[in-house]
Amino acid sequence: MKSPTLQTVIIAVVFAIIAYIVTFAVPASRILVASLVFVSAFIAPLLTGNPSASSSSAIETSASDEDVRTLYVGNLPYRANETSVRELFSEHGSVHSVRLMKDKHTGKRRGFGFVEMAADDLDQAISALNDTEFQQRTLKVREAKDRPERTEDSNLDE
Repeated sequence: MKSPTLQTVIIAVVFAIIAYIVTFAVPASRILVASLVFVSAFIAPLLTGNPSASSSSAIETSASDEDVRTLYVGNLPYRANETSVRELFSEHGSVHSVRLMKDKHTGKRRGFGFVEMAADDLDQAISALNDTEFQQRTLKVREAKDRPERTEDSNLDE
């Protein structure tokens, strides 16, 4: 949850003062005050120029999901961490996330991971980083393939 901006807080305080004054001026003010507070929750963000955070973040998320693609990064050094991989790929475009895979039993890194980047930067990152040396290992970078759905039948075949 984001913290409110100063403008939002000031507007909320103004509405609270108005509600306080109305409780003394109007005898049947409980319903009026309740409705004023209810309406102020919707009006305050609009007055500050920040439409409700939930709807704007939902729009941003859906827009950014369409523009994000995943890269497979293989032959990573075992000592590499998410920060160092993010820094490396950030030189070639906008990085959204980095996930380095670990063994679920030992917790040790497995030497590969996935980097989510802006689709526009994908080809540049692949051409710039594939078969290059990173911490004394030659990276293998390519677009990740979709993982097939796992079913109980496929688990029985293994």
